[in-house]
Formats: sequence, structure tokens, C-alpha cells
Amino acid sequence: MLIEGVLAAVPTPFYSDEGIYFRKLEANMARYSRSLMAGMVVLGSTGEAVMLNDAETKDVLRVAAEAAAPEKVLIAGVSRQSVKQTVEMAETAAKFQYDVVLVHAPTYYAGQMSTAAVLNYFRSVADRSPLPVLLYNIPKSVPYQMPIEVIAELAQHSNIVGIKDSSGDVERIRATIAATGNAPRRATTVTPVFEAVTGRMLMPKTESAGAFVSAGDLAGGAAQATAVPVAATKTRTKEVGFQVLAGSASILLESLEAGAAGGILAFAAFAPQACQEVHSAWKDHDLKLAEEKQQRIVRPNQRIVGQLGISGVKYSCDFNGYFGGRARIPLLGLTATEKAEIEALLVATRS
Repeated sequence: MLIEGVLAAVPTPFYSDEGIYFRKLEANMARYSRSLMAGMVVLGSTGEAVMLNDAETKDVLRVAAEAAAPEKVLIAGVSRQSVKQTVEMAETAAKFQYDVVLVHAPTYYAGQMSTAAVLNYFRSVADRSPLPVLLYNIPKSVPYQMPIEVIAELAQHSNIVGIKDSSGDVERIRATIAATGNAPRRATTVTPVFEAVTGRMLMPKTESAGAFVSAGDLAGGAAQATAVPVAATKTRTKEVGFQVLAGSASILLESLEAGAAGGILAFAAFAPQACQEVHSAWKDHDLKLAEEKQQRIVRPNQRIVGQLGISGVKYSCDFNGYFGGRARIPLLGLTATEKAEIEALLVATRS
């Protein structure tokens, strides 16, 4: 699976009583689908995945997938504390036509998570997952920093396709890219312009709008309308190795320059265009413009995502025309002063 470019880390909207606001989730996914971003990640840390029970998790995955455009890469956060539970959630994601699952290390028995245990966990998940696995290193939320040598070993697995690194450390990203350079390369299905092809794009399609009646049926006196066949998606193949994605918008450009495939960004949840502009300018080899676009989002990202966290991201979504709402308790809401600060920071990054 090709995972390249900017992907939004999608928040989970709640009602004031903390029930999931599915209509707002649908609206967000539909709007993200109209952006130039490569895709969306549902139920990562920005999606408050740890706050949801299994039934809620399945409902969120289903609703988000149904609302997303078929050409957008969909990644599902499925991490649980056991291999069995994680694989079961990966199977749910596969049922709803996700493309990849995002998995971080289990942490409840942190003292027993030796290198051997972590390797066994990820390999066991990857062996049994019906979808490709994207590793997730997020030491800020998960008290475990994946060693580079562990990532390099896991990169050899045929069903582990990359890593999202949310350490915020460009040198670590550079070292990960170097350490996984010898990982197996896979023939991956892409479009004629080398963009990702999702499973939903390859599903049989018919166009229901407008009735189609064959000439044979007309001649025989049968005038029953049938669906208009839709041309199949044109594809080609591309060799893809282990893909490293940045988890912080503050270092997006530096990560791309270091060899990262893209970024999965909480900042893109409320300012996807600002993030996409960095990637587009870099891809066009306009480093001066890319640097200007990058500098525009560094301070807002550091304050909103890095310091104010989920509540900051959600209020930023509300301010920029998406739906954020409140975070689930025990996360606290923002003060009036913090809200005003966010508004001032985002004046130049409305999208």
C-alpha cells in the first residue's frame, strides 16, 4: 500500500453528554475528502481512541469509512493490549474497507515489554492482520520509544509497511529511514500518475443515475432499466519500500527532505490546506516556498497540538469550520484566554 503525502489525524466529535456525534464525523470526513490530502487516519491518538469502547470503535470506523471518498487512503487505529483484541479490531477495519491499520506497542504491562515481547507482539499482529500494518511510535502518549533496531527488524515483515513517528525528532526519522533502507520492496498498485489506489477504488461500481437499457432489450420489447456500467480504475505498479511518516507538522518539511514519505498530522485535522501547501511546494522542488509555508505552521502547531492537546485541536476544528466539540472527560476544556490565543494563531491558516 502506498502511503504518501499528507494525511489528517481525524478527531472524534462528541455531543455535550459525551455521546458520539456521528453526523459531525460524517461532515468532517466528507470535507476532508474534498481536500488535496492523500487520506485520513481514524481513531489514532487525536481521535481519542482510548476513550471509546469496542462497540463505539466499530461504529466510528464504519461511519467514517462510509463518508470518505474512495480515492482517499483510510487508516484505522486498532491498538489494544493483546494480540487477539488488536487482530479482531483489524478484522473490523478490513470489513469496512480500510486500507491499513495503525498499531502501537501495548503498555499496561510496561515492565514486561522487553524487546523480545514487543517484536513478538507486532509480528503476531502482522501475521494475522488482514490489512497491512503501520507501526506507531508516540512516546508522548505511550511510555515506550521504539528502538531503531526494533523498527529495522520489523520492517522485514511482509505485512508491515511503515511507521508513523510522532517523536518530533527529525534525526530519529532520518535514522529510521537509513536503518530500514534494506527492507523488502513491494510491487504496489498505484494510479497512472503514481498516486495510491485504495481497496474501495477497486470495488465494482455502477452508475445508478440515468437508466441504461440495452439495444437487445429494446428490440425484444423489454424496457427494464439497468445500471450504467462504470469504467474500471486504471492502474499500474510501483516498487515501494518501508515508508516513514512524520507525526508532527512542525517538522514536516525537514522530514520530507530527510526522505519521509509524508506526514500523519493532527494539525491537518483543522488546517489541511496549510499542511498540503508544504508538501506540494516541496514536491514541486520549490524549497523557498515550502520553507515559507512550513514556518507559518510551526508555532501554531507547537502551541495547539503540542501544548493544548486534544482540546486545542478540537477547538481549532470548530474555529476553522470543521466539527470538534469537547473532549471526553478526564480531558479538560479550554479557557476563554486559550481559545482567544488559538484564534489569533490561526488567522493566517484558515482552511
